[in-house]
Amino acid sequence: MRFKTKLFRYPGPGGWTFARIPAKHAPPVTEAWGRTPVRARVDGHEWETSVWRDKQHGTLLPVPKRLRGAKGDGDTVEVELMLPQRPAS
Repeated sequence: MRFKTKLFRYPGPGGWTFARIPAKHAPPVTEAWGRTPVRARVDGHEWETSVWRDKQHGTLLPVPKRLRGAKGDGDTVEVELMLPQRPAS
C-alpha cells in the first residue's frame, strides 16, 4: 500500500508526529489496543514499527524525527506500508 498523506503532530505537550493513514489503506488490527505491526517506508526511510488506532484521529503511523528530517506538522510525505511475513506452519 503506497499513498501520500500529511504529517500530524498529536496535540499536547511532547506530542508525537504521525502520518495519518487513509481508511482504505489501513491494515487490519492484529494486536491488542488496535495495534498492527508493519514495515514502513516514509520518503525512502524504512523501519519496523506499528500503526495505532485513535478514536478521534483514525489510524496513525508514528514517524520519528530521525526519519522525517526537517518535515513536520502539515508537510506531505509518501508512505508505503508492508505487513510482516508470517512464518509458514
